[in-house]
Amino acid sequence: MRKIILLGFLFCFFSTLYGQTPTNRPSYIQKETTDDQNLRLNDTTRGSTESTSNKNIKNFDAKIDMYLIVSSKNDTTIVDTTLTVQKEYKFNYLRRDYFELLPFTNVGHTYNSLSYKHTDDAILPLFGARGRHFNYMEIEDIDYYHVPTPFTELYYKTAFEQGQQLDAFFTTNISKQFNFSIGYKGVRSLGKYQHNLTSSGNFRFTTSYQTKNRRYIANAHIVMQDLFNEENGGVTDSNIPFFESGNPEFKDRAVLAVNFEDADNILKGKRFHLNHLYEIIKPADSLAKNRLNIAHTISFEDKYYEFNQSRENEYFGDAFQSQNLRDRVTLENFYNQVDLNYSNNVLGALQFNVGYNNYNYGYDKVVFINNEYLTNRLKGDVVSIGGKYNKTISGFQLNAEARLNVAGDFDGNYFLGQASYAFNENLEALAAIKHNSRAPNYNYLLYQSVYKNYNWQTNFNNIETQQLEFQLNSKLFGNLFTSFSTISDFTYFSKDETDNLVKPFQTDKSISYLKVKWEKGFNFLRKFTLYNTMMYQNVQDDAMVFNLPEFTTRNSLIYSNHFFDRALFIQTGLTFSYFTNYYMNAYDPLLAEFYVQTDRGYGGFSRFDFFVNAKVRQIRIFLKAEHFNAGWFSNDYYSSPNYPYRDFIVRFGVVWNFFL
Repeated sequence: MRKIILLGFLFCFFSTLYGQTPTNRPSYIQKETTDDQNLRLNDTTRGSTESTSNKNIKNFDAKIDMYLIVSSKNDTTIVDTTLTVQKEYKFNYLRRDYFELLPFTNVGHTYNSLSYKHTDDAILPLFGARGRHFNYMEIEDIDYYHVPTPFTELYYKTAFEQGQQLDAFFTTNISKQFNFSIGYKGVRSLGKYQHNLTSSGNFRFTTSYQTKNRRYIANAHIVMQDLFNEENGGVTDSNIPFFESGNPEFKDRAVLAVNFEDADNILKGKRFHLNHLYEIIKPADSLAKNRLNIAHTISFEDKYYEFNQSRENEYFGDAFQSQNLRDRVTLENFYNQVDLNYSNNVLGALQFNVGYNNYNYGYDKVVFINNEYLTNRLKGDVVSIGGKYNKTISGFQLNAEARLNVAGDFDGNYFLGQASYAFNENLEALAAIKHNSRAPNYNYLLYQSVYKNYNWQTNFNNIETQQLEFQLNSKLFGNLFTSFSTISDFTYFSKDETDNLVKPFQTDKSISYLKVKWEKGFNFLRKFTLYNTMMYQNVQDDAMVFNLPEFTTRNSLIYSNHFFDRALFIQTGLTFSYFTNYYMNAYDPLLAEFYVQTDRGYGGFSRFDFFVNAKVRQIRIFLKAEHFNAGWFSNDYYSSPNYPYRDFIVRFGVVWNFFL
């Protein structure tokens, strides 16, 4: 039945390519301050006589604020071609600011987390191998577009030894009603250490359609991803003193011994997603501005994670076989949701929804170990109901959202209550309360491996999280975010005291977690900016299984100026990054997960980056000397135990936007 529905979805998806077509026009537009805001993008192609050379240009008056980006939640922004410190922070493999993450030595490998982020609205388990998901594009990572002329963005950045990163993207509107986009992000990097190759690719295709009267609107995407890493288990304990010694003989990191050189893992996934709605009553049809529509979401995702190793290695314990070891786990997830939305200018906006989820997680074999059979599959159906409400009352923007599993093998629920108030254009405050209950991720519940230790089937309780949030956005004082969370029945991986091998655990002790993050830039002497991002965290955890640095900071001193009659914009500066010493989580390459360790504290090392960035029209050029202070005072800088952080390196890159 699912295959028949999927075929129907694909037929509808591709049939829109030949229909009358609209884009996802925004409900509002968030305009960013930019020198290009009122620039006519085709001015460079316009001569004194336009009749011949430019006869195929459809829109000479296209401005930058007409190039719209629509998120999965229908929030709309514009294409931003400015060069700011935020663009410097986002110029990386993930294409986003990773202030709260610590990258591993090779680009495209995993990241250690310097803070805790909970998926608030998840009411079902997530797929495992979370260490491989940082660059996995989820539904909320896919945007849709509306552009007056074709738009292209090319991203390029050097990697580590024999490789590069590339992200190529193109979108165009066939008509005012129809848009499509296509993009591919790939990386290949050999790395500085032995057996550390990274090779990955993310392909995405989107389309948006709406009828001329805007009664029917549809957004759809196809995403196919493969994320591959050679795994070496980190530098061996016996070679760690050589790394920390600073001896020039070991500056070539390939001479350091690693735990193994015959293992790799890969995460692959493909997703077909469609979200569409039909307006039964439009606001213009009623004096009371009533609005009634029905929306439908259908999504099918198929992914697998695989670990391969040529020979058995004691790093993971004993195995069932000595050669050609292979673990593979799959998840098929099929989701349907129907929303009924009603709003008017008196009641506000209401939504009621019903969701259906069919999941099939597991392996192709049954395991008998320790006189116990482990099933090979967790499969079933879950039915959920939910609702949303938002309303503006006396300047307060009120939002509420709830969802509950009402049938199936997994219990789960979440609730969100939020209120925001804008005192003026320079000051806004927001407060929220959240509650979430869901089962642990699938790899905590069931795991099978050729390594004997990595076989378990558990019956863990739901993880319960309650959270209070407060946010203050001020142009004068900066942006302040504060959250206080209590977590019950927290699940984690750690080494068992009996055999010193990694296993899943659940603590029965409550965890309290406070997070305060502040962000603000200060301008002085006209051309200089000091931009600060600071985070304080406090954890009350008697079990010591929830370990985070107490203080994290990033401070950038920037000089900015225009040259050559404003044709060239230069931004150069120095960035300082630091986090306090703490019991940093260790990495398990078989699970592709981080696990708790309390043997040694890591951190407390500073990182200095020097950068020179330039902008010429829609071209942004980036040059950075990363971690140029490596080894100045000590060589105990790590991304995770046995995984050294990156050494000093100079890297180059460019982002180039084309407006045809």
